[in-house]
Amino acid sequence: MDSFSTGSSGSGSPQISSDEFMDQMKVQLAQAYAQEFLETVRGKCFEKCITKPGSSLGGSESSCISRCVDRYIEATGIVGRALFSSR
Repeated sequence: MDSFSTGSSGSGSPQISSDEFMDQMKVQLAQAYAQEFLETVRGKCFEKCITKPGSSLGGSESSCISRCVDRYIEATGIVGRALFSSR
């Protein structure tokens, strides 16, 4: 049985309440979302900003990455607020 199981199968696993289950699910979803977000930002910003990969970043590459990440964070916040304010 996994950590999300709420039933008892005689294995001595403790039951968890539906609130605890929902809290665990929220944590798992938040972690998955954060992982996906970082992978997307890393891929998109690297592709856009790093024209000639080398041993270090140039000044323009560094500022491009910084602006790119800031835009993704801002856009994610806007989308999140729009989704949750419509409820």
